[in-house]
Amino acid sequence: MQDALPYKSWNFFPTNSTTLNKSSSLMINQINYSKGNFKKIVTENAVIVFRQRGCCMSHVIKRLLQCLGANPVMYDIEEKYENEAITELEDIGKIVGGGDRREDRSFSLPLPAVFIGGELFGGLDRIMEAHISGELCPILKNAGALWL
Repeated sequence: MQDALPYKSWNFFPTNSTTLNKSSSLMINQINYSKGNFKKIVTENAVIVFRQRGCCMSHVIKRLLQCLGANPVMYDIEEKYENEAITELEDIGKIVGGGDRREDRSFSLPLPAVFIGGELFGGLDRIMEAHISGELCPILKNAGALWL
């Protein structure tokens, strides 16, 4: 008879940012926040989702993207770094003129925030809207997230 493996006795997902690549399906849990770190991570990955730990909406995004054939990188933002991280992600979104930005000054980055092809795409509402309208697959294909 086989013995059951103890829960959390192994670490499947690497927690080192140097192991990321465009087709990875990684969960980054323990990278310390440092200024400029997010820009590098966003540009190195075809699809990356920045989220709060335990967010059910990010799970929906992950499952939808996986069902389409993409393997998104999931980046957990620790609560103590949340304000700084959101500010930096908003700056990255403004630099590239990205996705879900509104014309008025009241723009606030939604979490989970999805970056596709190095550009801010939006949150769950934007992902669902693009999926329903049929725009999501071509966008993922152009970003190099799909192998079709």
